[in-house]
Amino acid sequence: MDYNTTRNKLIISEYGRNIQKMVEYLLTIDDREKRTQLAKFVVQVMGQMNPQSRDIGDSKHKLWDHIHIIADYKLDVDSPFPPPTHQEINKKPNRLEYRSEDIQFRHYGKNIISIIEKANDYPDGPEKEALVKTIANHMKKSYLIWNRESVSDDLITTHLKALSKNKLVLSEDIRLNQTHDILAMTKKKKAKKENYSGGSNNNRSRKDKGYRSYTK
Repeated sequence: MDYNTTRNKLIISEYGRNIQKMVEYLLTIDDREKRTQLAKFVVQVMGQMNPQSRDIGDSKHKLWDHIHIIADYKLDVDSPFPPPTHQEINKKPNRLEYRSEDIQFRHYGKNIISIIEKANDYPDGPEKEALVKTIANHMKKSYLIWNRESVSDDLITTHLKALSKNKLVLSEDIRLNQTHDILAMTKKKKAKKENYSGGSNNNRSRKDKGYRSYTK
């Protein structure tokens, strides 16, 4: 009996063992013209195995690349595309340079800086005060997500001044949302999300049970 452990390793598993055997057979054909014709046939079969990708612009190029890879880059045929090299396929991608931003308070996120900068441009007045209060409440909520224990309004005020470079200051008579109210609302939203997810699974389970009872 022929076991997988004794067979050659599948180069591209999505095409299966038979395609790999076809490609291995191509390498044994001495006649280059015949080898090319059979290679075209194998590529057609490979394309039929993944019909959803036939409409993609470079699908044929990809298939020819794959047949060369399966052949360990030893297939000498008249390909409509330049054959890939081992170095090209195994070349490591260029290292991505991540933006190095110095975020002073990471638990607020980097978008809060953009929001604060926009608020700085607002003219003084009730509208700006309301916006500053909204920002401070958002900061308090973000802080409590990061640290569940507690946070004082004075600390949020200090952080807001630091992030805005002393341009945004909460009025002394402004009171932020209570910590227990924020935590309760967050907990309620989380429970609602979990219940919704569980309800969907329960409905699906009931449908499956109904289907099974109907088919018995």
